Amino acid sequence: MIGLLAVTFGYLAFGSRDTSFERVRREGVIRIGYAVEAPYAFVDGGRVTGESPDVAARVVRALGIPRVAWVQTTFDRLLPELIDGRFDVIAAGMFVTPERTSRVAFSHPTFRVRQSLLVRKGNPLDLHAYDDIAARADCRVAVVASAFERDLLVLAGVPHDRVVQVPDSQTGRVAVESGLVDALALSSITIAWLASRDSLGRTEVATPFAQPTHGHEGGVSAGAFAFRPQELALRDAWNTALAPFVGTEDHLRMIAPYGFTPADLPPTVPGGQL
Repeated sequence: MIGLLAVTFGYLAFGSRDTSFERVRREGVIRIGYAVEAPYAFVDGGRVTGESPDVAARVVRALGIPRVAWVQTTFDRLLPELIDGRFDVIAAGMFVTPERTSRVAFSHPTFRVRQSLLVRKGNPLDLHAYDDIAARADCRVAVVASAFERDLLVLAGVPHDRVVQVPDSQTGRVAVESGLVDALALSSITIAWLASRDSLGRTEVATPFAQPTHGHEGGVSAGAFAFRPQELALRDAWNTALAPFVGTEDHLRMIAPYGFTPADLPPTVPGGQL
C-alpha cells in the first residue's frame, strides 16, 4: 500500500501533477481496450478472456479498482484510441517495439514471443523462414494489420505488395486455407493456437522455423500493457501490482490454458532466459 501511495502522489507529468491513478480509483472503473486476437484476448461466452485480460483483471483487483469496462476495437485502432482517451490501458498482447514506445508508455512485460508461420497442410511451398518467402516471387503472406510481423517481413526482403494485411488472425487462417495467401505470419503462440483449433486439418505450423535475423531482437519481442505517456502514475501503480505476480506459480497456472509455458516468460523473471 505504501508503494501505491507513493506512486499516486509522487509523479508529475506535462507540467502538472499526474492524477491518472487517483482518477480511476475515485471513479471506481478502469476502461481496458482489447482486440480479438486469441489467445492473447478474445470473448468466450460473453466474457472477455485470454492471457492479457486475465492478467489485467488480477492487477485491477490488486489495485482496489471495483470495475473494468472492456472496450473492443480492432488491433490497428488500439494505439490511436488509447491516445484519444477512449480507454485507459491496452490489454491485447501488444508487443513492445521502438515505434510503439515512442507513442505510449508500456508496463513491465508479461511474456516474450517468437515468430512462426501457419501454412497449408503439407507446407507445399516448403516455407521455413521469412527469407524463404522473400526468395519466392509467387509467395504471398498475410499479417494482422499494424502487427509487428509486417515490419519483420519487409526487413527480410518481402515486397510490400506480397504482404496482405488482414483484420485478425481468424481471417488470416481462412486466407491460408482458401489459397489467397501461402502463409500467415504471427507469433508462435497465436499460430500454435490456430493450428490446434483447425478441426478440418487444412493448415499446420511450419516446422522447423528459423527466427528472423532482421529487426527488433532478431524477431523475439516482449508483450506488455500500454498506457498514455502522460499517465505514468497509472502505469507505475499497475507495475507495482504486476511485477510481483509475473513468473509466479499462480501466474503460470493462469496462462497455461492459453498455451503459455515458463519458456514464454519475459527474460527478466525466473524461467524466462532467452
